[in-house]
Amino acid sequence: MLYKTQFAGRELKIETNFLASQASGAVLVSFGKTVVLGTAMMGNEDIEADFLPLTVDYEERFYAAGRISGSRYLRREGKPSEEATLLARMVDRAIRPYFPKNLRREVQIILTVFAFDEENDPEFPSLLAASLALLISNIPWDGPVAGVRVACEKDTNDFILNPTYNQREEAVLDLFISGIIDENNNVFFNMLDGEGKEISNEKVLEAIAFSKQSLTSLLFFQKEIQAKEGKPKISFKIEEETLESLTKKYFNQLRNLLISQKKEDKLAWSEKKGKLREELGIEDSTFEMILEKVLHQVVLKEGLRPDGRKIDEIRPITCQVGLFSQTHGSGLFCRGLTHVLSILTLAGPGQELLLEGMETVGTKRFLHHYNFPPYSSGEIKKIGSPGRREIGHGALAEKALRPLIPPKEEFPYTIRLVSEVLSSNGSTSMASVCASSLALFDGGVPVKRHIAGISCGLMMEENELKPISERDFKVLTDIQGPEDALGDMDLKIAGTSEGITAIQLDIKVKGLTLEILKEGFEKAKKARLEILEKMNQALPNPRPQLSPLAPQILTIKINPEKIGEVIGAGGKMINEITEKTDASIDIEEDGTIFVTAKSKENAQKAIDWINSITREIQVGEVLQGKVKKIVDFGLFIELLPGREGLLHTSEIPGRQTKRILLQTFKIGQILPVKVKNIDETGRINLALLSETSSKKEANPQVKYGAFKKRFRR
Repeated sequence: MLYKTQFAGRELKIETNFLASQASGAVLVSFGKTVVLGTAMMGNEDIEADFLPLTVDYEERFYAAGRISGSRYLRREGKPSEEATLLARMVDRAIRPYFPKNLRREVQIILTVFAFDEENDPEFPSLLAASLALLISNIPWDGPVAGVRVACEKDTNDFILNPTYNQREEAVLDLFISGIIDENNNVFFNMLDGEGKEISNEKVLEAIAFSKQSLTSLLFFQKEIQAKEGKPKISFKIEEETLESLTKKYFNQLRNLLISQKKEDKLAWSEKKGKLREELGIEDSTFEMILEKVLHQVVLKEGLRPDGRKIDEIRPITCQVGLFSQTHGSGLFCRGLTHVLSILTLAGPGQELLLEGMETVGTKRFLHHYNFPPYSSGEIKKIGSPGRREIGHGALAEKALRPLIPPKEEFPYTIRLVSEVLSSNGSTSMASVCASSLALFDGGVPVKRHIAGISCGLMMEENELKPISERDFKVLTDIQGPEDALGDMDLKIAGTSEGITAIQLDIKVKGLTLEILKEGFEKAKKARLEILEKMNQALPNPRPQLSPLAPQILTIKINPEKIGEVIGAGGKMINEITEKTDASIDIEEDGTIFVTAKSKENAQKAIDWINSITREIQVGEVLQGKVKKIVDFGLFIELLPGREGLLHTSEIPGRQTKRILLQTFKIGQILPVKVKNIDETGRINLALLSETSSKKEANPQVKYGAFKKRFRR
């Protein structure tokens, strides 16, 4: 069936079971001229797993943007781009909490972009398509969810709903907000993903509140469709009575297990938990659910945390910089058992990353990569290419750091940071932000302020009879171990002393009120300022000089019309410059030239060469030129690299023929010449000077000096 409505000034169109009719649920969502197909499928049998086996795949198609791309020898899409992976993760985070906790059947959501109008971002229709596909299917899922993007304009501070790409680029806040509706038709928030340019807590909370009306209309719209087309759901009920009885029966043993972690020890916790589970004879998934209930009671009623910290206490922090002499910059950040080392590498503009995706084509000069080796969590696993988690955590830290990276005009380097997680026990992505900020300072990158991040968690009362807004809750600062695994929220906020630069929120409960979010933001800010103080103690300002191992970059601006002269025919001139100066040269369309070399001397040689090629030759100017070619009608003289003029035979005394010219002049000979004129096509005509006259014309002060000497006599 076809459903239509207006949203954010554009037509929103939903077609159910129109395509992919064998899927459990299939929905085609059109927003503007961007079209996304969402399908939902579930396996018929349980698999052995202690988690929900949910997979969300976002499939970019170049045909959607009217392009043929990919390898020259394989014109088809390859592995998902980073943007595709991040969008799939975002949809996953929004829908995952609403499956039954004991569901162990494989669930797959596939989102395929059929058309992309380069104005309307596919993320909004993708989440809507995933939600509706699940909603009308027989898959047990307690939705719907919906998401909108809100931007805050720089000049007016006004909010824009579902902004265009250009509006997002200029905005001081770019935030995707997801919400859910409960059985009483109350709307709550369940996922955040965005970035800001040092924006305040208050403005972000205003943006979240601003989204509520739009989320409400989208959620009710989905409920109407479900009422007409929803299939009966397969039953996967959790026996709450059994869980409650087991919780009461084993409460003391589980409580003792939880509060025995007075000292942070992840490996000891894992061993104790496994041993107790075997002693009690409870299967994994049930054990985790009752352990979760016990932890909530211990935190909410007794105010105790597993490692003995206060509710808003951060684990011990240490910072270190300059760990290696052969890198361009390094920073080590430790928060409890979470240890992250970040290494900085600087390169010339030619090392920028080339981007070619369905949505993005261009270059990228600031890169942050995140590695999570198995030893960091005390495990043995096969090491392969970065997974979705590594890509997501790396992108989050990059988003947090990006607003403080100096613009290319001020600092033309390509910047790459790599964060190596050495030990993991909670929020390594935020530790990567801190370690990377230290590495930037250590490398002498002119960053205005340190950037830090922290994660806050939540324990909410598990009383389904109470509305979410009336339930007791506690927001925990700097979650780790069981608080992360068994808690209800992971709110990551990064920023500076001036404001927020990145936000990411995941939850495991039905939804959050604005009150809960406000407390989370306040505690995150307090913790961030404490961490920044520690980082400033380690290194308060960027080092005044770059590492001597970093390349040297010099910049000049030339007339864009002269670019061809610098490049030369077939690249001959630029290749000669790079070969003889050992420098790399990057030329922008506006005539900006970046010269990168290992030493400043080599870079300056290339700059001088380019200046000599591109400077304007003036009529009347006297130059020392080199004979390049002898022809019947005269000599071609090289005045500057790549610039030649003609010394016609009429300008050479005597009756000249080519034979006489060849006898009189030699290739490579240096001759004093004067620029006689430059014609309309740019051809330079020369006149031959004698050695004496060339010196006098080149330096008029010679004549004046001779007169003074004669006068004294």
